[in-house]
Amino acid sequence: MTDPNLLVGTETHDDAGVYKLTEDLAIVQTIDFFPPVVNDPFIYGQIAAANALSDVYAMGGTPKTALNLVCYPDDREPLDWLGEIIRGGAERCQKAGVVVLGGHTVRDAEIKFGYAVTGTIHPQKILTNANARPGDKLILTKPLGTGFITTAHRADACPAEVFAAATASMVQLNDIARDAMLEAGAHAATDITGFGLAGHGFEMAEGSKCTLVLELSRLPLIPGAERLAHRPYLTRASATNASYVAGSLRIEGKPDPMRLEFFYDAQTSGGLLISVHTDRAESLVAGVRARGATAACIVGEVIERTDVALVVRG
Repeated sequence: MTDPNLLVGTETHDDAGVYKLTEDLAIVQTIDFFPPVVNDPFIYGQIAAANALSDVYAMGGTPKTALNLVCYPDDREPLDWLGEIIRGGAERCQKAGVVVLGGHTVRDAEIKFGYAVTGTIHPQKILTNANARPGDKLILTKPLGTGFITTAHRADACPAEVFAAATASMVQLNDIARDAMLEAGAHAATDITGFGLAGHGFEMAEGSKCTLVLELSRLPLIPGAERLAHRPYLTRASATNASYVAGSLRIEGKPDPMRLEFFYDAQTSGGLLISVHTDRAESLVAGVRARGATAACIVGEVIERTDVALVVRG
């Protein structure tokens, strides 16, 4: 289907769809849900909500309403566990100023939870992943490593302080990154989730028809995650993400194999990858850090398109 009011669809693998209602108003819509990534139901609900809301923030929008999406084996699991999941999600939605309108629940063999979110944005102020420009710097607003950490946590092999650092990052709303990038006049953005920095960076490069150069040594990591970046805590998605970008990736130098794993690691409720003019990069980082995302930093740059979409330097 084609519609002149569809401003952002699926063509560039953007984080959310955008549909124009009037000359001054468009809606941003997204949906996201997944099985538990932690053992605590309240924290799981918080993470699921922050993750779903992030797609709207990545577009520069403001989430307004949400609908619960619940799959739950109520014939096998107590409903008080479900109550805690929904309570955790509601806490993050309330923090974001988002109204939960209701939702839909089905019985399923596996627990899954998330939201369909609707936000608003001005049609002329949309940030997509397809407008990165050569000469821009790339900023990542949250540290990497949630895939390793949550996998180790579910196996009761994650140190408590490492898990606490990961959950603090995952429940943090990306509105602080949105506010800072709008203030700095960013050109493009995407949130880093299941495809990892590799996959989402690749999609930004493809959508923008340019090449992203990422410095492995600059990637911010969750403290303690390095000790878990190995089997059996590598998720299946790590191999999938590596395969996804392999045909358009060049690795330069001799990168640390462990740091390369963080490049591929699937993130849950990760930060934003933002492309911004070089002159405004440092102020954007300062703005994000001042709002509470203290790991934010410059991780690379955008250059004219080469023979590959991604260049990783060791």
